[in-house]
Amino acid sequence: MAVKRRKRKAALILAAAVTGALVSGCAGSYEAVSVGTVLTAAQEDVSGQETADSQGLPSLSEKETELAMAPAPAFSDVSDTVYIKGNQVRLRTAPTTADASNIYTVLNNGAALTRTGDSDDWCRVNYQGQTLYVSKTYVSSEPTASSGNQSGAAGISSGTGTVNASKTEVSDGSLITVDAGWLYADYSAIKTGAAVMYRSSAADRKEITVCVNAGHGTSGGEQAKTLCHPDGTPKVTGGTTASGSTKASAVSSGMTFSDGTPERDVTLALAKVLKDKLLAAGYDVVMIRESDDVQLDNIARTVIANNTADCHIALHWDSTTSDKGAFYMSVPDVASYRAMEPVASNWQKHHALGENLISGLRSAGVKIFSGGSMAMDLTQTSYSTIPSVDIELGDKASDHSAATMEVLANGLLAGINSYFGK
Repeated sequence: MAVKRRKRKAALILAAAVTGALVSGCAGSYEAVSVGTVLTAAQEDVSGQETADSQGLPSLSEKETELAMAPAPAFSDVSDTVYIKGNQVRLRTAPTTADASNIYTVLNNGAALTRTGDSDDWCRVNYQGQTLYVSKTYVSSEPTASSGNQSGAAGISSGTGTVNASKTEVSDGSLITVDAGWLYADYSAIKTGAAVMYRSSAADRKEITVCVNAGHGTSGGEQAKTLCHPDGTPKVTGGTTASGSTKASAVSSGMTFSDGTPERDVTLALAKVLKDKLLAAGYDVVMIRESDDVQLDNIARTVIANNTADCHIALHWDSTTSDKGAFYMSVPDVASYRAMEPVASNWQKHHALGENLISGLRSAGVKIFSGGSMAMDLTQTSYSTIPSVDIELGDKASDHSAATMEVLANGLLAGINSYFGK
């Protein structure tokens, strides 16, 4: 076995050297990373299976090692649909496995793609407007059954947004508890509570589910601790939990408005108004919380959203006292954080959702803070495998009357419509 490993490592080293100058048609040129980076980012897999490595990406299979050594492929133009076969299958910006930096995203079993080109070993596909490449080993011309949302980007395009192709089907009125088999479920410290599914009865039902997460409202949440990142690395920004911390409160209690109202009460009030507007507009809704206390921490809430919804919107107000306006928490521009899964496969989707929400709020006349975003390393986005945003609707000094809830909910609905192209 040791000899086999040495031979395969030698093959990877040779592949990195041979393919460094390849040019990949529509995807443009790319540069090969160093041999050390290739071997670190995509560890060899002696089983030859497409399985996850310690960094959250699948390891190189024996077939992929052969592809790394192959000459640049010639593609014939086609136009049809292919389906992902297997979990954590990598889509790349170039048709080679020698360069780990060309991994654009990973998809799950059953995801549909438009194929635009075909070669002996690769398919050229269109994914959310991008020209990408996937090994033919992991595609099928026939639909494949979805097997659960186990990767960072299982989804298919719908308008400008993304629809989760692997979400668990839940009937109207069902209580949704954390399934122990769901990805990241075992990272949660508080998960005995339940969310609720609501199915729209509107004539124009959109078959899109929005998870509405009323921030805070978990008794005892500050005493329990959870990992900030699934890989155990430290937090890269400050916030409620300091930069450099590896653990955070499972869920904080939130702030108190200037008039003495707890933030958890205001987030819940807005969540209920937004739920009604979403249902009337044809969206299904997963309500994380509908009472003062739900025993679901931030990871549990995120895991439920990952597996039952197409996007996740957590409602909050900031702790400042300047009536600063609304903004969303963007993903910090820190290379190590953006390279960590599931952040790597999803941060651009988080930003797209956040920008659409801010645009919708602005169109409703809501005051927007600065450019509409603030970079923050959050537990929610560190574990999210669907488009996910923590949106701050103001701060301690902001009005939170019933009339304001209506305006905010209308703005958020406009942003959701825009994101999903509705």
